[in-house]
Amino acid sequence: MKRAEFTEKYGRILCPLVTPYFENEEVNYEAYGEIIEYLIKNDLCDSLIVTGTTGEASLLTFDERVKLMETALKISAGRKPVIAGTGCASTKETIALTQKAEELGIDLCMVVAPFYNKPTQEGIYNHYKKVAESVKINILLYNIPIFVGVNVDAPTVRELSKIPNIIGIKDEAGINPTQVTDFFLATEDINPEFVIFNGDDIMLLPTIVQGAMGIVSGGAHIFGHEIREIMDAFARGENDKAKEMFVPLYRFCKSCGQNGRILPNSIMRPAIEMVTGIKIGPARSPLAPITEQEKEVLVDVMKSIGIKF
Repeated sequence: MKRAEFTEKYGRILCPLVTPYFENEEVNYEAYGEIIEYLIKNDLCDSLIVTGTTGEASLLTFDERVKLMETALKISAGRKPVIAGTGCASTKETIALTQKAEELGIDLCMVVAPFYNKPTQEGIYNHYKKVAESVKINILLYNIPIFVGVNVDAPTVRELSKIPNIIGIKDEAGINPTQVTDFFLATEDINPEFVIFNGDDIMLLPTIVQGAMGIVSGGAHIFGHEIREIMDAFARGENDKAKEMFVPLYRFCKSCGQNGRILPNSIMRPAIEMVTGIKIGPARSPLAPITEQEKEVLVDVMKSIGIKF
């Protein structure tokens, strides 16, 4: 798939859907549908990602992830493309979930590097190769070493780019801000159409400067329009405007990482609730809910940057 074809089909803003829960931590599929409707009607993103990191994929069961895919496909009804996050700790389960996504009619899966086990680069390569060969649909690599414990190194991405249905990578760029460039350099002579997306809201500007085609953004639940305007301003050469618009997004994202929280869900979820009016509940255990002090800081930041809620 050529980059232009990818952009035409999936766009530049891919939103990893938050997963709503009831008080007993069971998935609230009705609220999930409401979130999807909200995103579509307000045109806050170009594509919907089911069970990504923002969707707390590692805390969901196999069956829950499948039902969320089914729900997203039903509610979106072709209005926005649905991308499935299908990465699991084991290659066996990743293959099973990716095949299930293909069976449901999803034609692009985002596959996070295998987590917890810390495989070598050879193990990572073999994992992705087996997953890609198990389906006919396209695969987007997902590199997020801060969570999975391993980095998908540029030479490994180079070798993986030779596999026809591995079409690109989403990189959580906060740990290594220049790795986007490493991926471009590693793949340009193998597959010059290899798709490279940023996966960290805070790294939006630094990565589009390096050529990232777009962003996988949990913040798009709230800042979808602003993210698009930032990218458009940069494309027009209006760098000062892009920077000015980026600062509120940056401040919000920083407020979601209070007290050393690596995964911002516990703080971001209440913000999404306040803005959308949709009850999505706290994050699933073992993620601790937002504290009163954290909420005070969050609300202050939201008010100071002009978010209406």
